[in-house]
Amino acid sequence: MFFSYPLDSTLLLRKKKSLKRQLLDTLQTNTESTLHKNIAILGGSSTQEVCDMLELFLLDCGIVPHFYQSEYNKFYEDSIFENKALKDFKPDIIYIHTSFVNVRFDESEWAAFTQVWQSLSDTYQCAIIQNNFELPPYRIYGNLDSILPSAKTQYIHTLNAKIHTKIYETPNLYIHDICYLSASLGLEKWYDFSLYARTKYALSLECIPHLSWNLSHIIKAIFGINKKALALDLDNTLWGGVIGDDGLSGIHIGTETPLAESYTLFQKYIKDLKDRGIMLSVCSKNEYENAKNGFTHPSSILRFDDFMSFQANWNLKSENIKVIAKELNIGLNTLVFIDDNPTERHLVSQSLPSVAVPESHNQQIDRDSQAVSQMLGVDVLDFIPHIDKNGYFESISVSQEDLERNSYYTQNKARDEALSAFTNYNEFLQSLAMKAQIIPFSPLFMERIAQLTNKTNQFNLTTKRYTQATLESIAKDSSFITLQGRLKDRFGDNGLIALLIARIEDKTAHIDLWLMSCRVLKRTMEYAMLDTLIKHAKTKGVKTLIGYYYKTQKNAMVADLYSDFGFSLKAQDGDDSIWQLDIDKYKPKAYFIGVNDD
Repeated sequence: MFFSYPLDSTLLLRKKKSLKRQLLDTLQTNTESTLHKNIAILGGSSTQEVCDMLELFLLDCGIVPHFYQSEYNKFYEDSIFENKALKDFKPDIIYIHTSFVNVRFDESEWAAFTQVWQSLSDTYQCAIIQNNFELPPYRIYGNLDSILPSAKTQYIHTLNAKIHTKIYETPNLYIHDICYLSASLGLEKWYDFSLYARTKYALSLECIPHLSWNLSHIIKAIFGINKKALALDLDNTLWGGVIGDDGLSGIHIGTETPLAESYTLFQKYIKDLKDRGIMLSVCSKNEYENAKNGFTHPSSILRFDDFMSFQANWNLKSENIKVIAKELNIGLNTLVFIDDNPTERHLVSQSLPSVAVPESHNQQIDRDSQAVSQMLGVDVLDFIPHIDKNGYFESISVSQEDLERNSYYTQNKARDEALSAFTNYNEFLQSLAMKAQIIPFSPLFMERIAQLTNKTNQFNLTTKRYTQATLESIAKDSSFITLQGRLKDRFGDNGLIALLIARIEDKTAHIDLWLMSCRVLKRTMEYAMLDTLIKHAKTKGVKTLIGYYYKTQKNAMVADLYSDFGFSLKAQDGDDSIWQLDIDKYKPKAYFIGVNDD
């Protein structure tokens, strides 16, 4: 409850030490899925409270951060000049915490920032997060301040526009939009010049937790810790009223009344999420046909076909959410559940703690009486900030695969239906007429490659995580073999769905990363990837492959993969194992994919 919308800044600042202890104790019982990351904060103002709050939010999502902080207002020097301490720190992420107080309002401004980004990128090859700038706390020219070339407001608008364009065009450089954040919180609340005079914090103590929380969303997205799908209730959630009692004509949706318009606006918001690649599903206690019929309403923005899974029955919603996760082939921890009923929210939270269930602090279950208070919001529009401000679907980029994700799952449904017509699975695979393109990492697909390395968990033998900058460096290094795989069939294009990185030492190639998207499991793509790896390995004089399997909570399905390929067990430590293959003794297995590796 401490780390979700709406944030209680006073409580977080007051209890930060005890909260940190609690979070660390929790992570000690679940070390397998914990990430340790080095985060450098280069500040144009004081950063300790920013660091303290950021640590809490990252610990809450399973990231144990280790921090480097520059001295006060030394972000430029730490970026441009030789810095042994920062080099030894080996940052995974560098956050440049600049703000209005650092703006010089002269011609050298832009050159200085581009120099900072270039120097950091060349030296550290890691993700870099840059603040844009909040608007000034005052306007010398009043309303004209926004348009006069010599005015501070206009200067900030122009500078931000240049920053946004540069970041959009630059891999591994990410925006932290404090211009929007400060406007959302209010500039009067944002600035505290008395605090700045005393401690050199560029924003108020009340706003620091919000800044760190917003920053944590970006960091989670960089490491693939975000959500993929919404599970939505229907009655009094996607429309007003109860479809089973009120009938199609009795539910509230459209523009005729304020209540109906509220549900229409919420449906438009959900449709926008779907259009950017978020998967939608229904989780409702209802008769199936009644529930389905609700989307035939002429004013409904959403339609039945917008949902990848449609669970409308009288089962426990926690059980239906499990079905949804299975149908979409995603983890429960990638789902967000939205329901107007506080009892249902509580039951799902208790039964499936990894599912995100937004809940207002003053609407929690009373632990003594177990009494349930009010709804998520008396207005359906309260649902929007609970989804939006919690940063569930934060993105650092939007790839074509993201935009087409829903079509991929629709195609998979068609494949599953086609499978039912076959009694022999190999005949089904042959009927798909699959064709793969397996080539070295392409610069055109680096964003998608970075996405896959940080999101894929089931078919992932080592679960190593890489930033885009690291992957770009590996792709240019001749001591590595990199492979990316795309797969098409008669139902459509699955997109880029498989990755492999092998590190060459002498005449041995160590497979550091091998993963595949869950949407193409059991299609024999792994055999095509291994054959292509061996082909590339032979051209580099490699004689032996070494494969690694590191067990996690989610990758048990590939525990025997190397054994299945004919590798011999070289070493074992508990559930982790190392495997070896003499390339000359490899016997390819049959698969049903035509491969183009040019």
